Amino acid sequence: MGGGGQLTEPGEPGTGGSGRVFTWEEVQRHSHRNDQWLVIDRKVYNVTQWAKRHPGGFRVISHYAGEDATEAFKAFHHDGKFAQKFLRPLQIGELAATEPSQDHNKNAAIVQDFHTLRAQAEDDGLFRVRPMFFCFYLGHILLLEALGWLTVWVWGTSWMLTLLCSIILATAQIQSSWLQHDFGHKSVFKTTHGNHIMQMFIMGHLKGASTNWWNHRHFQHHAKPNVFSKDPDVNMLHVFVVGAIQPVEYGIKKIKYMPYHRQHQYFFFVGAPLVLPVYFQLQMMHSMIYRHHWVELVLAMTFYLRYFCCYLPLYGLFGTLALITFVRFLESHWFVWVTQMNHLPMDIDHEAHQDWLTMQLHATCNIEQSSFNDWFSGHLNFQIEHHLFPTMPRHNYYLVAPLVQALCEKHGIPYQVKTMRQGLADVLRSLKNSGELWLDAYLHK
Repeated sequence: MGGGGQLTEPGEPGTGGSGRVFTWEEVQRHSHRNDQWLVIDRKVYNVTQWAKRHPGGFRVISHYAGEDATEAFKAFHHDGKFAQKFLRPLQIGELAATEPSQDHNKNAAIVQDFHTLRAQAEDDGLFRVRPMFFCFYLGHILLLEALGWLTVWVWGTSWMLTLLCSIILATAQIQSSWLQHDFGHKSVFKTTHGNHIMQMFIMGHLKGASTNWWNHRHFQHHAKPNVFSKDPDVNMLHVFVVGAIQPVEYGIKKIKYMPYHRQHQYFFFVGAPLVLPVYFQLQMMHSMIYRHHWVELVLAMTFYLRYFCCYLPLYGLFGTLALITFVRFLESHWFVWVTQMNHLPMDIDHEAHQDWLTMQLHATCNIEQSSFNDWFSGHLNFQIEHHLFPTMPRHNYYLVAPLVQALCEKHGIPYQVKTMRQGLADVLRSLKNSGELWLDAYLHK
């Protein structure tokens, strides 16, 4: 059964054949880099070659190799019929009639109830977009960009005005991050192409960043949130240990790249301030050049061209570089605290093969709703709903939230909602707890 694309029977990739039947045991054998099968709606697909051309990145499909990917497929693809055109030639068969629809002993009742909830959300129009919401949102970003420049152009470049300008520009940058995130998840326009063009404009011209790098990284996070080796957001490059499992594993192996029992303290110096201006920036530039994404690189350069044209006459070369660095520094704090308060205090573990609802609820929590919290976090205070329905327009999260909460109560799945203050404090608390676990294992195990 091996070979990853080497089948010669009528059901081989490229024929769209469905005459063969497989067991879960057979499917699960094909979960290697050069041999990948997956199941969607009981149909078995050999995606070994297609994975390399997958617009969402090779690793997203790899994370579901040998597994049932039905829920993930429906969550990621806002136009399932369009995506099916690419799947059809890859079909090599179906699950045997004696096989369950779910793999790894997933709870069939939870899967079915979540499917019913999604259908209800679709019937209620919760996947329909209010175009004016996103028009106003983009407008307020452009207004902030103009206001930042006008502040120092009209009233001068004193320290106080420069600080005010930096805060305004950092606000525009972080709000651009939230907006490109909407387009990246295809939750605004009906067509994939329209969403992609707008995301490239925002990421490239408004932020000087890479669309493909972001998408390939972020989709992995959504596919397997808080799962080691699959979610890049919990790959801390040995700078931090997170969760309750990794610290003990590091401690037992006597791994000490950093004084992890102090990580809740040095987080303020190497975590929050450096993720965007250093780590992400270097990764994006490397990705655009290494992968020959020249259009993205040109768009990113237009951001810096516009920025230097606006501020070079006011600050000179050194001052202009210092200004953009400080803006990135402020934006990085904002970005890291908002994104980590929903995930870092939650379960972080190795692959557990859970159903979509359970997996996302174990890895995410919500922050209380308010007009400020919605704006401040780009509606990612509804992180649970966003992870369950990534293609849903964010202005509808609050409408689907009661339905999700009721389903969680039915199946005894914790649905956590915190205050903003508690969410931010839990970032440090979780780092401190993980550091103490590491120290105990390092010294005593």
